[in-house]
Amino acid sequence: MTEVRSPEASSESQSKAQRAYEWLKERIASQKLTPGYRLVLSTIARELDMSVVPVREAIRRLEAEGLVTFRRNVGAQVAMVDEDRYRYSMESLGILEGAATALAAPHLTAEDLAHARELNDQMTASLEDFDPHAFTETNRAFHQVLFAKCPNLRMTELVAAEWERLGHLRDSTFSFVPGRARESVAEHAEMLDLIERGADVVALERAARAHRHNTLKSYLAAQRQAQ
Repeated sequence: MTEVRSPEASSESQSKAQRAYEWLKERIASQKLTPGYRLVLSTIARELDMSVVPVREAIRRLEAEGLVTFRRNVGAQVAMVDEDRYRYSMESLGILEGAATALAAPHLTAEDLAHARELNDQMTASLEDFDPHAFTETNRAFHQVLFAKCPNLRMTELVAAEWERLGHLRDSTFSFVPGRARESVAEHAEMLDLIERGADVVALERAARAHRHNTLKSYLAAQRQAQ
């Protein structure tokens, strides 16, 4: 016999599905659940103190919105970053930030460089207990020190705009390729050495652009391997 559900039971199920949907969506947006994270229905159901039925309904809604995907032999997982969008943004940022960093270098003080090294030391220390979001925030602060004194204000505006366009994608890089974080801090140190030695604009711009390119290359290679 087909089970007949009462309106009250149906309403309660919908309410739970809505709660599961909002819970999952907030965690995806805040990067608590990062791209590629596997969504195990039973685990989520226990966390929310409900059956798997409303959780499944919530995940179907998120799939329709493009936030969740299904993979054979894996199941539901947080959707990966759109490869084209990420590549275009990182290529643009590499060009813009490389130029801004090179133009700002002559205007950086000893205090600026000391602050940048302190931030890079913080990132290095955090590698032992890695938090992708915290690392990304400190990484952003580091780069802002290097390009903030660029005399071309339009250039700095464009760099800031591209950072915002990337949004959560930057967290995704270090979540999906945590090994890139160690390479990144080493490249930061090399850039600081170039600035302190008074390297020419071309050399510094090339190093800053290569830094972005290496992150992009590392992420895309890992993403293709996971497919």
